[in-house]
Amino acid sequence: MEKTEEEGHTNYWMLGLFALIVGVVTGCGAVVFRSLITIVHNILFYGEFSWVGQGNAFETPSAWGPLVILVPVIGGMGVVFLVRTFAPEAKGHGVPEVMDAIYYREGRIRPVVAFVKSVASALSIGSGASVGREGPIIQIGASLGSTLGQLARIPTWQRITLVAAGAGAGIAATFNTPLGAVMFAIELMMPEFSTRTFLPVVVATGSATYIGRLAYGLDPAFAVPVLDPGFLHPIHLSTLAGFVVLGLLCGVAAWAFVRLLTAMEDYFEGSFWSKRPYLSHAVGMLVLGLMMYGLHLGFGHYFIDGVGYGTIQSILQGDMTWLGLLALLFVAKLVATTLSLGSGASGGVFSPSLFMGATLGAAFGALLLPMLPETEFTIPDFAVVGMASMVAAGTGAAMTAIVMIFEMTRDYNIIVPMILAVSLGIGVRRLLSKENIYTIKLAWRGKRIPRERHSNMFLVRHAEEVMTRSITVMPADKLLREAVEELHDLPEDKRITHIIVDRDGHVGGVVALRQPMGDLQWAVGDTTLGEIGDDRYVLTRPDESMFVLFQRFSRGRAERALVVRGEGVPRIDDVVGVISKRLIADAVLKNFTAYST
Repeated sequence: MEKTEEEGHTNYWMLGLFALIVGVVTGCGAVVFRSLITIVHNILFYGEFSWVGQGNAFETPSAWGPLVILVPVIGGMGVVFLVRTFAPEAKGHGVPEVMDAIYYREGRIRPVVAFVKSVASALSIGSGASVGREGPIIQIGASLGSTLGQLARIPTWQRITLVAAGAGAGIAATFNTPLGAVMFAIELMMPEFSTRTFLPVVVATGSATYIGRLAYGLDPAFAVPVLDPGFLHPIHLSTLAGFVVLGLLCGVAAWAFVRLLTAMEDYFEGSFWSKRPYLSHAVGMLVLGLMMYGLHLGFGHYFIDGVGYGTIQSILQGDMTWLGLLALLFVAKLVATTLSLGSGASGGVFSPSLFMGATLGAAFGALLLPMLPETEFTIPDFAVVGMASMVAAGTGAAMTAIVMIFEMTRDYNIIVPMILAVSLGIGVRRLLSKENIYTIKLAWRGKRIPRERHSNMFLVRHAEEVMTRSITVMPADKLLREAVEELHDLPEDKRITHIIVDRDGHVGGVVALRQPMGDLQWAVGDTTLGEIGDDRYVLTRPDESMFVLFQRFSRGRAERALVVRGEGVPRIDDVVGVISKRLIADAVLKNFTAYST
């Protein structure tokens, strides 16, 4: 029997070397990408060529005065040109496209995506679009992993592992969070969690973190004044109740973010705007520019442009405590981010989620703390918990949010309330929306991503890899005993397991032959194939994944699937194979045995 790609021998040392290459290149790519954003921003906002940024501090006002309103429009025109001309996949926040490649395209991402995504996202973020830089670097790292896997012609599961490793490496290099990056790859990217997939991810994220630390140092992403270690004692129930309410609020806020983003994308993809991509993005960026300048006139800063780390850092330092401003910034960022991505910007949703979580948490803390004079917690503590809860509720990745926010702030005192708020936030969002910010876009395309990860790559195998081709076609009026006698003496390697019943050119049912066929007593009488043909089957295409087929099986009482070519109602000649539930069980066991040796 010919071995498939999945069953072939693999060199795990070579996979580790590939993961190291992906991590180093992605780390360097993250450094270059951040520098590119700074250069674009300095040119468009200040009219000077410089790669020196302002870090997490508030940026100085633009040299153009009121004309800064047009800067996001100018940058947006370049984004639309790049995306439409070279890589439509570079539009949006990137992670859904990576998940699509993992679950529906065998981990294949076009190499051009990395370059186009870099330039397009640098233009978006640098010109003020309200998006994050982590989504682009995730897609860039995943693209590098996919490209290397395709060039090396490695098995599908290894290529998918490199894609996940590249995505995790991008997160690690961007935020200096190696542990959180590993959790991100495990919770959101990898169909399988095992030693063979875990180790390459660790190698990639570790090497990317090292490159990032060489460039930016060892400090965490945000500086947070931590409480005295002597404070570590049980939290007052009233304070804990406050964090419970915050978690519930973040769940509702995350649901609003998911729904508003999909509504914006659906609106701008409508018949009028979809034919005018330049106009649609110009309108979206013009509104954003007006919002930025309005905030500048009212409060002295743009606040919502770009990644917004200056605002987050100011909140975490305790410099922003006014409830009204914090609430306004939450709403403004929500509108600005969904408007930017919906109209065509290229960037991530992780940083905006941090911004919204920080403002919502700080606003809630400013409202609650006067009622809790006995608590040692502060507004920045509520902001940190809000960040974790908002990220977790939006993405559905609980451990990623907890570990990453801890690594970004290194404040151990708020771990317990963070865990509580994160779990409640995810629970509320799931009650309101089953899909998260990453999967809902794919769900609208009819592509479902499993919410729980399995320990086997079987989910992403194609139907044609699992099906049996031991089938034959016979007319509906043929007697069962005649069919069995006709097939009885076939050699073992040509043994038929299923008869497809032909009813005037259409499928009239399936007859599964009993094994062994040496006993002919069950095939007696004048029963025809048409009378016993089982019509409880579902249809699948040769290139569809087993995950999609599992969904179809779960909706009814079908015992098997017919694998058919083409579209529309299949004819008898379109059937190329059969997948029974027993065959699936055997294939899963065989797949597991092959991987565990």
